[in-house]
Amino acid sequence: MKTASTYYPKIFLLMIFSGIMLTAGCDRGNNQISRSGRGLEATPVEALVIRPQLLENKIYATGTLLANEEVELRPEISGRVVGVYFEEGRKVKKGDLLLKINDRELQAQLKRKRLEETLAADEEHRKRSLLEINGISREEYDKALNALNMIKAEYEVIESQLEKTEIKAPFDGIIGLRYVSEGSYISPSTLAATMQNIDPVKVEFSVPEKYTRLLKRGSTVMVQVGETATRRRGEIYAVEAKVDLATRTIKARATIPNPDGHLIPGSFAKVEITLEKIADAVVIPTQALIPELEGEKVIICENGLAKSIPVTTGIRTERDIQIREGLQFGDTLITTGLLQLTDGKAVRITVLKNE
Repeated sequence: MKTASTYYPKIFLLMIFSGIMLTAGCDRGNNQISRSGRGLEATPVEALVIRPQLLENKIYATGTLLANEEVELRPEISGRVVGVYFEEGRKVKKGDLLLKINDRELQAQLKRKRLEETLAADEEHRKRSLLEINGISREEYDKALNALNMIKAEYEVIESQLEKTEIKAPFDGIIGLRYVSEGSYISPSTLAATMQNIDPVKVEFSVPEKYTRLLKRGSTVMVQVGETATRRRGEIYAVEAKVDLATRTIKARATIPNPDGHLIPGSFAKVEITLEKIADAVVIPTQALIPELEGEKVIICENGLAKSIPVTTGIRTERDIQIREGLQFGDTLITTGLLQLTDGKAVRITVLKNE
């Protein structure tokens, strides 16, 4: 015969098994984990609390590096080269003499004009003295003065011709390869060398016309050249005033510091352009967004239950998307198990990210 003491362990186990099950819930706004009496029916999900984030609207383009300043060195007059005063690939300063053309004939003409100017000046002085005592007419003095001024003008013409026999550096930079030698006869069509200033360098790129409003002077760019992982920061300094009709793109240029000279004009460049920065944006993972025929929605956890919220989206990045309308800071956004949820369904948060 069984006694009452035999049943006591069984009754104790039954009470434990049929005890109240506790599950985690959530509230809209305070993000607190709550208890729910629907533990057996709740769907396990992961969620995150909406917090303000810095959002950068970026686009990507390809571009070409350009020299800050570039010039082809060609003579202004024809003649024989009597001196080459630069080395290929070397730095030069603005105003340095690079090349000299024979100027002996012009120097002789200048010397003659200098003597003629002296004689004409003496003649003008004598005529002015006679005019003061009414020894000559005003007309005779004017002829002497005009002769002097004519000689001075011819003197200046010869001086300007002499300046054209020299090629000087127009700015600080680096001389490229030399294409003439001393003794060569050159003309204005002859290329003597090229010269570039490459600190900073420029990068030229084009973006679709829909970004015209956001593309402006002062915007930040990050440039990667070739296969190197190094990226350099630059700043847009100019934007084209019109859209290219053939490509429907707008062209812009940015400057990039290049103190080490590693960036070479003509190189291919990958350009990342930051169009705008939003300091307190609502940003969610792309997988949390549910597309519908009427638009898009997300699901939040409110009082332990799933709730659909229609949203208006904005800027998209590789992994995230901006929500312009619909969500508020402090909302608990469900990010997994979305296909299993309907409005009012109980949920149990297994992972809550508070970022």
